[in-house]
Amino acid sequence: MKIAAIIVAAGRGTRAGAGTPKQWRDLAGRSVLARSLAAFAAFDRVLVVLHPDDMARGLAEFGGRVTLVAGGESRSQSVRNALELLDGSGISHVLIHDGARPLVSGALIARVLTALDGAAAAAPALAVTDALWRGDAGRVSGTVSREGLFRAQTPQGFHFDAILAAHRAFPEGGADDVELARRAGLEVAIVSGEEDNLKLTYAQDFARAEQILGAKMDVRTGNGYDVHAFCVGDHVWLCGVRVAHGRGLLGHSDADVGMHALTDALYGALAMGDIGRHFPPSDPQWKGAASHIFLAHAAELVRTQGYRIANVDVTLVCEHPKIGPHAAEMAQVLAKILGVKAGRVSVKATTSERLGFTGREEGIAALATATLVSA
Repeated sequence: MKIAAIIVAAGRGTRAGAGTPKQWRDLAGRSVLARSLAAFAAFDRVLVVLHPDDMARGLAEFGGRVTLVAGGESRSQSVRNALELLDGSGISHVLIHDGARPLVSGALIARVLTALDGAAAAAPALAVTDALWRGDAGRVSGTVSREGLFRAQTPQGFHFDAILAAHRAFPEGGADDVELARRAGLEVAIVSGEEDNLKLTYAQDFARAEQILGAKMDVRTGNGYDVHAFCVGDHVWLCGVRVAHGRGLLGHSDADVGMHALTDALYGALAMGDIGRHFPPSDPQWKGAASHIFLAHAAELVRTQGYRIANVDVTLVCEHPKIGPHAAEMAQVLAKILGVKAGRVSVKATTSERLGFTGREEGIAALATATLVSA
């Protein structure tokens, strides 16, 4: 089984209010579309269908991680554009998902895929439980039986060849891909949907999604501590900045004590050990290595483990050199490596009032704290 995901995000979302289309709006620190994409990151192919005006933005945000497809005049045409692009690629199954459903779970996706073992098409849905009325001129004009009625959701899954043939047979399109599949004679299996898998349609839906994410949010904190002794030299590396000084710092790598402490804080928040586990000092390839390699590795692990960096805080403990003139630049350098805004990075310094090894100017110590939240 070779599976592709098509994320449809070419609409303008006018019902969600004026301004930025809803798929690009922020939802708890990430765009709606980025959250939708994350659920399908492990698929063999991921295609994102965008409005032609959004292609440059999509390239900037998602780079080469996905295939971008220009949308058509209708949702059905947008989906067909992506399906045609996949034709001949060896894809056996495809899941088609609304980009405005950013809270889809891995369990729901798995249910759809499992159902495709015994059916050419499968889709999640929720049974209608509320009473249904017809209305006219602001008054109830009748009732409708809810027996056998379901609220459709996505992702809707299909055997690839079957859904491509359905789109080609009915180029006029339909309300969704299940409608086209049924017109083509395909039986569609229903799997259990999820209330949290809401489609962001109106402005108030964003508040509900924020509440759902808040209830599910996993917050982790890690601490790091590192010390390096002074040695012969004319500069030190601190938080990625070369600072002139009458001595250097002794270490297996470049001895950037601040960056080392922060790297360990990130590993600690993930419960994944420390620098020594990932970059053993016994390995000669890391001798003299630039510490940004270690920090970038930890930041990438944060992302692959499903978290994002909420904030980090580094404290350098030394009498000299003076950190204040360089603190802002240090924060900028760390933010770039971590892939976060500078406002989420703090770098500060203190002395030990001439006490201890830092007070005697025998070396520099650093403490760091990192807070991660589930993405």
